[in-house]
Amino acid sequence: MSLLFYATKKLGMATDKRHMTMRAWRWIVEILQAALILGLPFLRIKGESALRFDIPSLRLHVFGCTLWMQEFFIVLAATIFFTLLIVFVTLVFGRIWCGWLCPQTVLVDFTPFVDKAREKGIAYKITAYALTFLVSILVAASLIWYFVSPYEFIPDFLNGNLSSVTWGFWIVLTIVMLLNYAFLRHKWCATICPYAKLQGVMFDKDTLIIEMDPQREQECIECKSCVRNCPVEIDIRKGLNAACINCAECIDACSKIMTKFNKEGLIHYSYGHGGEGRIIRQNIFIVGAFTVLFLFFSAYLMFARTGVDFTVLPHNMEPRITKDGSVLNGYVLSVKNMLNNQVDLQVTLEGLDKDAIQSVTEPVHLDAGKMDKFPLFVRSKKTEGLKGIKKFKITLTDKNNKDISVTQEANFTIPDEV
Repeated sequence: MSLLFYATKKLGMATDKRHMTMRAWRWIVEILQAALILGLPFLRIKGESALRFDIPSLRLHVFGCTLWMQEFFIVLAATIFFTLLIVFVTLVFGRIWCGWLCPQTVLVDFTPFVDKAREKGIAYKITAYALTFLVSILVAASLIWYFVSPYEFIPDFLNGNLSSVTWGFWIVLTIVMLLNYAFLRHKWCATICPYAKLQGVMFDKDTLIIEMDPQREQECIECKSCVRNCPVEIDIRKGLNAACINCAECIDACSKIMTKFNKEGLIHYSYGHGGEGRIIRQNIFIVGAFTVLFLFFSAYLMFARTGVDFTVLPHNMEPRITKDGSVLNGYVLSVKNMLNNQVDLQVTLEGLDKDAIQSVTEPVHLDAGKMDKFPLFVRSKKTEGLKGIKKFKITLTDKNNKDISVTQEANFTIPDEV
């Protein structure tokens, strides 16, 4: 007997060596998700959190890559991808997110003692709500860790140096979590959740649902075990209900009873009513194609970013003619290094005569995440017969990584006196 089966058997989540209940599989998924959500803020890549939005600097750290505010169009593309992914998953698997992956469901499952407290004495109730309060504190803190690094949060908390703003958010989030998990619980799923309301738009006749087998309805012994175990308090025997979160509690409840009669459970997952739906259908291909498209588009935007940006600003010095007849223009380059490593940028010009001279001949050093400004003077001798403005390009290239290169266009002004 495997260790996994033994554990689930002891917890009442397996019936025999061949069958683990849906609840057992849900617990595995939920534990993995909880470990991921709680552990991710502690993971560091290149000295920064694996996933955190730093409010003071308005930077998003994503698995070793730092996105600045002007690069948030990448976040927009990624948001569209995840939205399409949710629609795609819903079309294929129905409300599998609600029953198996939604943090609301996961945390409600982790606090089952709250439901039991309704039928227990005052001592049990106090203990249950106290434990829920501790869970709420931890969950609220874990949410803050996606904005304030836990390596800063925890020492500041232990030393009494946590800022008043952080304390305020922690207290408010804790209260919200406590009210939610102590009183609202699965009522959120059935009444308030906007994603649940969206199901009516995304569902079709082929969507994966939970239903009682219409061919075996007469075998129901009216034990109502499925109704008693339903977290959203619906009767799945009456057909599909918009409040159903596909958690499969009713499947386990029915299977447990029918096993005593050497029969399979009457309730199961089904594509469409009576299993008449199709997995492969037109809307799956359409939504799936757009999902893949935005996945590659987001990946392209992420990998195509140079991480270095600069702006050509005007210099206080006006264009002028030198004693040898050359034209001298001045610029200010405002350079920002958005990478997590230092760069040494070489300045090159394109579009002026080959004898043009520029003042920045040595690479410009810029540390990770830093911004600097420096003057650039350009002198061109061959200006006879030229007047007005001539376009040219300024390129900054990292001498150690030629893939880091960015170009901006500038105007070379020739005074009328030439």
